Amino acid sequence: MAAQSERVQTQSPESTNSVVASTDSSTTPGAERTPRRSGRPSDGPSVASRFAPYLLLLPAIAATLVLLLWPLVETAVVSFQNLNKRQFIQHLTEWTGFSNYTDQLGSSEFWTITLRTVVFTAVNVVLIMVFGTLVGLLLNILGKGMRLLLSVGLLLAWAMPVVAATTVYTWLFDQNFGVVNWFLDKLGWHSMAHFNWTSGQYSTFFVIILLIVWQSVPFVAFNMYAGLTTIPKELYEAARMDGAGSAKIWTSVIYPIMKPFLLATTFLEVIWVFKAFTQVYLINKGGPDGLTRTLPVHAFLEGIGSQHFGVGSAIAVLTILMLAALMAYYFRIILKQEDEL
Repeated sequence: MAAQSERVQTQSPESTNSVVASTDSSTTPGAERTPRRSGRPSDGPSVASRFAPYLLLLPAIAATLVLLLWPLVETAVVSFQNLNKRQFIQHLTEWTGFSNYTDQLGSSEFWTITLRTVVFTAVNVVLIMVFGTLVGLLLNILGKGMRLLLSVGLLLAWAMPVVAATTVYTWLFDQNFGVVNWFLDKLGWHSMAHFNWTSGQYSTFFVIILLIVWQSVPFVAFNMYAGLTTIPKELYEAARMDGAGSAKIWTSVIYPIMKPFLLATTFLEVIWVFKAFTQVYLINKGGPDGLTRTLPVHAFLEGIGSQHFGVGSAIAVLTILMLAALMAYYFRIILKQEDEL
């Protein structure tokens, strides 16, 4: 047994050295084993997979080109022509260059209508954003039953077609049979019993603004409520524990989180209100005496109404350029926010 133990002791250093040597040899760079190749090609995605997203986008691109880009190009082409009723019937093409644009840009009427459109848009957007935000906050604090009832009412107002809503408002504010005049007469304002709401500039604009705000508030309210549901309740509880009131919670918790939404929604409303046509035209066709004309209505009345198609096209192109300038400013702000993030 002693001899056997001595043999084990004399052999253990050699075995240890051999293990260490084998370990060192396995860790040397030259002794690394080359990984096996599976035999599959490693050239990346195939050509079909690379072009598949573009093929899926082709229907949308084709629809955009046909329904949007082509009419826009045709409008721009007509804006450089003297195209009136005579030229239209005889199929004549009279190129006038930039004369339609210079005539409009040098016209005081055009700039008056432009200023009116800007003020009209600003008033509508402010009212829409204020009331839409307040209704969204109300949806966030109401109970389930009341929230459902209010949501149904907002949805019905939002889903109503613009022509149908304008017709309803025309009936409501009718001079002889309107519900609004009847209600105001019952409240004691007897002078309003047969008041003509479309006889003056400001009263006509009041009806138009009320209609546009009524139909636009649901969009802002629903989006505001959806954004509020993403804010953790712990933030509200922490703010209240610090003694913050409703105003402080808005400025410190809600507004910083909802700022991108408010910015995007504001610019969307600016675009939608700026190009609003149906409500303004159907209420009083830009009257009385053209005092409620906005740029879209002005382009339509000059182009289709007066059959000065070249002039109307020039006004339409100028309106599009103004909207493009607004969109460029909006995208600049968005890119700036992404850089800050």
